[in-house]
Amino acid sequence: MTIGEAVRLRILELCRERLITVNGLSYICGITQSTLSNIVTGKSMNTQINTIKKICDGLEITIQDFFNSPLFDNLEQEIK
Repeated sequence: MTIGEAVRLRILELCRERLITVNGLSYICGITQSTLSNIVTGKSMNTQINTIKKICDGLEITIQDFFNSPLFDNLEQEIK
């Protein structure tokens, strides 16, 4: 799994855990719906860390909490 796929799946996982939609998440995080939609549909696979930080702030979690998931345990090598 790539880092982009793991980030996408983690965002969807957090939405499910909190019973919110992706659109609801965009509202509470101050991220445009199109940006968040591009991330969760896989159109954007290089999510910036400041976008992840906004998601964390909106969900009231730390960046460490965001990345504390088995999704990030076995990522593919990015440099080939």
